[in-house]
Amino acid sequence: MAKKYKGPAIGIDLGTTYSCVAVWQGQNNRAEIIHNDQGNRITPSFVAFTTDLRLIGDAAKNQAARNPDNTIFDAKRLIGRKYSDSVIQDDIQLWPFKVVAGTDDNPQIIVQYKGEEKRLCAEEISSIVLTKMREIAEKFLESSIKNAVITVPAYFNDSQRKATKDAGAIAGLNVMRIINEPTAAALAYGLQKRESNVEKRNVFIFDLGGGTFDVSLLTLKGDSFDNRMVNYLVKEFKRKHTEDISGNAKALRRLRTASEKAKRTLSFDIEAMIDIDALYQGIDFALSVSRAKFEQLNMDLFEKCLEIVKSCFSDAKMDKSSIDDVVLVGGSSRIPKVQQLLHEFFEGKELCSSINPDEAVAYGAAVQAALLSEDVKNVPNLVLQDVTPLSLGVLTYEDTMSVMIPRNTSIPVKKTKNYLTVKDYQSVVGIKVYEGESVIASENNLLGLFKLYVPRAPRDLPFQVCFTIDADGILNVSAEEESSGNKEDITITNENGRLSCEEIERMIKEAEHFKSEDMKHMEKVRSMNALDKRK
Repeated sequence: MAKKYKGPAIGIDLGTTYSCVAVWQGQNNRAEIIHNDQGNRITPSFVAFTTDLRLIGDAAKNQAARNPDNTIFDAKRLIGRKYSDSVIQDDIQLWPFKVVAGTDDNPQIIVQYKGEEKRLCAEEISSIVLTKMREIAEKFLESSIKNAVITVPAYFNDSQRKATKDAGAIAGLNVMRIINEPTAAALAYGLQKRESNVEKRNVFIFDLGGGTFDVSLLTLKGDSFDNRMVNYLVKEFKRKHTEDISGNAKALRRLRTASEKAKRTLSFDIEAMIDIDALYQGIDFALSVSRAKFEQLNMDLFEKCLEIVKSCFSDAKMDKSSIDDVVLVGGSSRIPKVQQLLHEFFEGKELCSSINPDEAVAYGAAVQAALLSEDVKNVPNLVLQDVTPLSLGVLTYEDTMSVMIPRNTSIPVKKTKNYLTVKDYQSVVGIKVYEGESVIASENNLLGLFKLYVPRAPRDLPFQVCFTIDADGILNVSAEEESSGNKEDITITNENGRLSCEEIERMIKEAEHFKSEDMKHMEKVRSMNALDKRK
């Protein structure tokens, strides 16, 4: 029986490029997407710092071109990862803001705020976005909110999930549950079909947003499409005006904004106009981009999407003919060529367009939040069952990984296995915990390690290892030797990049300070407006 929480609860889709918040409305028997102070139902996951204030969401994104060094986006790409991670090293080449290696190889973002240099981790940036989403919901509900369900990509590992929970804690939220984005989308779709009294169906969720669309062998960012367009525009500007703008952060930021807008336009039109005044050294830049050109620039990425789709069916040991519905999630799923390739792959099956791709994940998260809340009425009687994205196991003899929990195992789950010591009279057994699909342990991701002390005895002394994954997908590993009663365990924590309790407390205080500064600024603006009105 899932634990129930008191008070109102919200669902937050913490996205790479946009975030969205929703709440279950018992009186209306539905989840409602909450619009922000700009009237938009999605909010850019942007945070900016200036000489005198901090900006979040639309305000941060709108000034990005003139303040690129201090405007942070893509924080979700950093969260729970090491600075040396190849994904981060690739992304650093495209970001205008500065990222450096901090303590324990954790990435830190350097910004200038009020004339001083500040170093922020990805959890802090994400917490600022989460705080904004909470405030949007509080204004709508006219009450304070502490409880939330937050979504993460299905491929997020243990460290990334915990880092997301830490971001929620810094934002002052009690994170009731972390759920996978495709699962949340499926929950939204399932609720819709439940209302229509539709029989049991197999649903394929195609989730391509601004973040990562991923399986273990292939990685593809939704904003890779934007990157291709930006590179093309840089080349066109150089061809037309013999000027290289690839090193100019402000020009690149303006091109990226224009590229994203053009990508959206090309989802419903066959041509988009790029028109930027004084892009570089006073030179105006105008160019018409056709849908055909956009498809040509990105065809290899579209084909990778299809490869990933095929691998999903291979993993699930299912045939595509058994799929009843194909549901599109994420803004990039609107791209016509992507839809055409999916339509052909599923042999003419119509793609589901009945739920908004930008909002489905938040909608499902709100349903899950309602299911976990004591105070929410008229909640549908649904059961949410998630699975592990990667196999989990321990190192055994000669760099072999012994799988304890295979990928796609339903969670929560608990598995126990017996092992034997391999050396005579050893006093300690090293337990190394890995995730991944290779039989060679060192080719997988090391999550953590700990020691189990055992009585000195001839080899083949039995001991037991237990893996437990909770409803958030967070792993605890324990090992026990029965004759001595010795037992040790680990929940993957600081050694793997998670913030300590002291660091979280410090960041919570800093977040409160930020909020206080923001409130002072707002009061100043209100006072100035009041004076202007008197005049």
